[in-house]
Amino acid sequence: RLGLERADTAEKALSVIVDLLEKYGQGGNCMESQMAFTYHNSFLLADRKEAWVLETSGKYWAAEKVEGGVRNISNQLSITTKIDREHPELKEYAKSKGWWDGEKEFDFAATYSYVNTARMTTSGGRYCEGYKLLNKHKGSITSEIMMEILRDKESGINMEGGFMTTGSMVSVLPQQPNLPCIHFFTATPDPAR
Repeated sequence: RLGLERADTAEKALSVIVDLLEKYGQGGNCMESQMAFTYHNSFLLADRKEAWVLETSGKYWAAEKVEGGVRNISNQLSITTKIDREHPELKEYAKSKGWWDGEKEFDFAATYSYVNTARMTTSGGRYCEGYKLLNKHKGSITSEIMMEILRDKESGINMEGGFMTTGSMVSVLPQQPNLPCIHFFTATPDPAR
């Protein structure tokens, strides 16, 4: 929300978020119940001209400029070796922890998580299912198709139960500056409604 408030481009919003992250860190319970559950955040940032994926681990972060095709995020790190911007101490911190030897190619997701990056797009999780659904419609994605994907319960994208999807947003951002941007938000916790 602060990125939206303080920036007029996706890349400037990225800068707002990482500046705040480096200054204040992140944390807090991500559930209203008494159960303590936290995780670090990922963001899709887009404007009429470009899009970025920003993923975080504590105060450390990596950002990838989306160059084309489709891209999704979902409860795991997905930026691997294509890193366009990063925390200035990202690699040095990983070396100091023994997570990266400084020799092989740096892979953010593999270094900062337990995810096997070679299996991310083939496993059965939400990330993989979102990847499959987006690729199925690549080149012909409309706002209606995005809404359908975000309502999908079978894939786990629209979660039910203890970890429930609390909202979804679909934005149409025409490249022509004379056309308005349109944003659709769910009005209920379950996007299928």
